[in-house]
Amino acid sequence: MKLFVYSMREFDEKPFFDQFCEKYGVEYGYTTQTPSLENVDLAAGYDAVDIITTVIDREMIRRFHEIGVRCISTRTIGYDHIDAEYAASLGIGVTNVTYSPASVADYTIMMILMGLRKIKHIMQRADVQDFTLRGKLARELCDCTVGVIGTGRIGETVIRNLSGFGCRIIANDLYEKEEVKKYAAYVDLQTIFEESDIITLHAPATAESYHMIDDAAIEKMKPGAGIVNCARGSLIDSDALIRGIESEKIGFACLDVVEHESGLYYFDRMGQPLNNPRLAILRSYANVIVTSHMAFYTDEAVANMAENSIIGAKRYIEGGENPFLVVSGKA
Repeated sequence: MKLFVYSMREFDEKPFFDQFCEKYGVEYGYTTQTPSLENVDLAAGYDAVDIITTVIDREMIRRFHEIGVRCISTRTIGYDHIDAEYAASLGIGVTNVTYSPASVADYTIMMILMGLRKIKHIMQRADVQDFTLRGKLARELCDCTVGVIGTGRIGETVIRNLSGFGCRIIANDLYEKEEVKKYAAYVDLQTIFEESDIITLHAPATAESYHMIDDAAIEKMKPGAGIVNCARGSLIDSDALIRGIESEKIGFACLDVVEHESGLYYFDRMGQPLNNPRLAILRSYANVIVTSHMAFYTDEAVANMAENSIIGAKRYIEGGENPFLVVSGKA
């Protein structure tokens, strides 16, 4: 199989692609550029393309189809940036990956603690040598109820790790797990909203989950509730979140993902207009921490993403059981 890799990061990803392409007998080429209509032809003669978070719309999929690409492999868990149904209609398969759940789980717990302890405000005040205590009084995690929405591999790991802090944990998912029940009680979403001091999101981006945190959800929350999102930006209505922060209904928000982040994250935009005014507003608050979709970023996870994207594409092209298949374009 021949694989063409877009958005290659030579400083961390390339050694893993060298290692795993050799291991699995895959010939590969790459570019550091993101996929676009201007560079689609770089993938001519390759069976599959390997991407990250760039939006792959119908026009780009049609061009890939015209040059003979048969599989789009995204080295991300989420695949909402790809029009997968249209790809399948043209005979192109789509695969995704899994990676170490500890990467995002560790980051989530860090964000919970940073939000509770008002660390952004503390650091901002320290920068101007204000070492007073006013406005810095925090809560202890052991006294909180944490609501976890989504108990897949990452959500389950968050719950297991949170259990060591002694907090009450409640959870919501369409598919309940017996392992999760050792540490958390499954409840409906209304109970999550009404009883949680902190809500952390680990749900996929789907039509059903779009803006699950909206004005109505925030209205149900406890005064001063915290929200952590290390999943997908589309789970939160940014305008509703801003209103919740302005009204002080939301006590803090820690966001590793935001709406409309495509084209911003993983690029150097220093000195440029971001064309995302809601992001600018959210970053202005002392009780809001925004990071640039970094929760996954550990050596273990990057290795997993490279290897599993190769495996998914190879198995789609050559056949065999494929745990990473999203949609098949094969008749």
